Order: sequence, then structure tokens, then C-alpha cells
Amino acid sequence: MIFKVLYQENKKSNPKREFTKSLYLDCDTEVDARYLVEQNTDHNIEFIEPLEGNHLDYEKKNPDFKITEFK
Repeated sequence: MIFKVLYQENKKSNPKREFTKSLYLDCDTEVDARYLVEQNTDHNIEFIEPLEGNHLDYEKKNPDFKITEFK
């Protein structure tokens, strides 16, 4: 399943909507998505949203849509 992770770049600053960024992960569960982000980045996760059906198709039309892979 594809998950959209909304985040702030670091955990030290207060979240502000205009600075929220997103990345996309292909994981089995939301817990797996959270774990991957927390282990591989210093991001402050705001929200993790599962994407399927029309919502996923809409997100794929975004030029910034790219599945993030951590090594």
C-alpha cells in the first residue's frame, strides 16, 4: 500500500502548515511507514495517510509524486 507522510523537516521547530512537506512510501502498514521515516530521517511526522483508488490516482498526477526508498 502507498502511504503519504506529511512532515516538518526537523523536530526542533514548531509545525507550520506552509512548511509541511510530503513523501510517499510503499509499505505494508502505517506502523511500518512511521518506523521507516523515524529510523532514516530527522523529520517531525504530522500525519500518515493511506492512499488508494481515486485518491492515489490523483496523487500520481502530481509532478512531485515519487516513492521514497530508504537504504
